[in-house]
Amino acid sequence: MKTIAAQPFDFTFDPAHLALIVIDMQRDFIEPGGFGATLGNDVSLLSAIVPTVGRLLETFRKAGLPVIHTRECHKPDLSDCPPAKRLRGKPSMRIGDPGTMGRILIAGEPGADIVPELAAKPGEIVLDKPGKGAFYATPLGDILAERGITHLVFAGVTTEVCVQTTMREANDRGFECLLAEDATESYFPEFKKAALDMIRAQGAIVGWTATVDQVAEALR
Repeated sequence: MKTIAAQPFDFTFDPAHLALIVIDMQRDFIEPGGFGATLGNDVSLLSAIVPTVGRLLETFRKAGLPVIHTRECHKPDLSDCPPAKRLRGKPSMRIGDPGTMGRILIAGEPGADIVPELAAKPGEIVLDKPGKGAFYATPLGDILAERGITHLVFAGVTTEVCVQTTMREANDRGFECLLAEDATESYFPEFKKAALDMIRAQGAIVGWTATVDQVAEALR
């Protein structure tokens, strides 16, 4: 067994049952001109964590541990994107509209892909998801069960939406979860802080948090 010096207390795990899930590090959310920018957000807040997420990825790769990447995207006919999602807010462009990187958040379009610096390596799983949580309408649960995974480390964007939603889904399914706090970000710094506080409140009610360096130290 190994231990990460985490908050609110140590996170103990067996590396044979540990996996990394990197949530939605996509061009449409992180690069100028993508969906995040059309919503009026400062995407530089998200792009700033790319090197840190990269270090976490390399830590898991060197340890020979499973890595799963998710991409939030939809079918070209938008049959998996309900109006309750597509019509939210007043962006300059909506999901499915033509953008600077192809149709926004549509599977197979350049903008829906993971940023090149964090692209999946051979053997790593890339999972397309139509919702905020990575378990909804995907085979993620089966993938983890087949590999005997019980403990998960999370990274990605945004902290309070897709990352926290997936952690809560995982917690409800019995997984022990840790969020790498410097490998996740929000367009709203105060939302990230609140999400981290909620995740580790009441004795890790949703999960633990730790830095990438703390995770790397435990996996050496």
